[in-house]
Amino acid sequence: MLTTASAGQHREKYIKTIHAINKITAKVYNFRLGYFDSFISNDYKISLDGLIEQIKKGIQDPYDILNNYICYLQQNAHVSPLTLKQWVVTVKNFLEYNDVDISPRKFKLKVKLPKAIRKNKEALSKEDVVNILNSCSNIRLKTYVMLLASTGARATEALSIRVKDIDFKSDGTAKLFIRGEFTKTKTDRFVFLTEEMVKQLTTWLDYKYRTRRVCYIDKDSGKTVTEYRAPKKHPDDLVFAVIIGTGYPALHNLYTELVTAFDKTLDRIGMDTREEEEHVVDNNNKIKSRYYHPRRKITLHSFRRFVKTTISDLGYSEFSEWFIGHAGSTYWRKKDSEKAEIFRKIEPSLTFLDFPSLERKGADFKTKIDTLEQENQKLRQHDSMNTDAVATLSDQVMKLMVEVQQLKKQQSF
Repeated sequence: MLTTASAGQHREKYIKTIHAINKITAKVYNFRLGYFDSFISNDYKISLDGLIEQIKKGIQDPYDILNNYICYLQQNAHVSPLTLKQWVVTVKNFLEYNDVDISPRKFKLKVKLPKAIRKNKEALSKEDVVNILNSCSNIRLKTYVMLLASTGARATEALSIRVKDIDFKSDGTAKLFIRGEFTKTKTDRFVFLTEEMVKQLTTWLDYKYRTRRVCYIDKDSGKTVTEYRAPKKHPDDLVFAVIIGTGYPALHNLYTELVTAFDKTLDRIGMDTREEEEHVVDNNNKIKSRYYHPRRKITLHSFRRFVKTTISDLGYSEFSEWFIGHAGSTYWRKKDSEKAEIFRKIEPSLTFLDFPSLERKGADFKTKIDTLEQENQKLRQHDSMNTDAVATLSDQVMKLMVEVQQLKKQQSF
């Protein structure tokens, strides 16, 4: 479990409830409440359980406590305004869970949270993605980054992919199934894979399950034995886990491995720019606290924004919402075959290194354009002939009208 006996009954009960929903969230909440517990112990000289009882009896004001906690975080935690807000909201939810009434209106009026400054996110171009892919130090990182850049999947969603979640033979368009347990919306979904992505995944899996030399010391003879073994591929194997079989590392550990390698790649190619350092000043314009370790401008989430922007710029805004896993419009509904047809149109824009494929698709487009131009030329010629025919008929009608008028004059005489 995440808690200990010294954590307090109220805190332990709350964390158990969160743990049943999401283990990682429970771990994060437990850390935040641990910080709040330290604040209460230092400033109020009581435990969390004692604090809750005093609040219920009216001895302590929860709004004053939250305001004091904000000042404590600003002085000691050195976190950004957004992180500080999340920590305070966690404490607020914890108090409400333990039957402490906190009015949303009073909370807004009495608890003053620092405003979070929204930073402009770094826009990735296709050239940037190609540069990053070409600079990846190993095939696993390259495959992972390419998957993010071609599907717009979230970082954890991509790491949760198992071998059996890849459908290489799905009606001519490969698919990738993403389990709802790892999506933000808690809904199962799938994404289409480009031909380039299919080749890259195949190459990575062939490398991962390749025959390799294994050396070990024989217990009986004490001699070193060398054998060649090929790991057995199991359908439930995580695609990006390097440990074969059981005992996979937790997803957050796997994430740490790959994000560290990704950051090193950005550092090596000079794309390691960070957001400006933030700080809080007092009334005399003196710095009260500073937020260290500014975020990188380019992160794994940047590829998700790249995919959304690329597809939207091609005129498929509703499809882009569905493709990256957003709810989108409740009225936009298409069959999977129709979605696959749209995907084939945008596939060249999500292909980065497969130049023969791009050239072939470009040639196909050129052929289609030439065909359309020929048809357009024929229509123009046909239209020109129709115009000449109409003009000839008009002349004949005018001539007949003149003759009729002459006949009428002759009859009048």
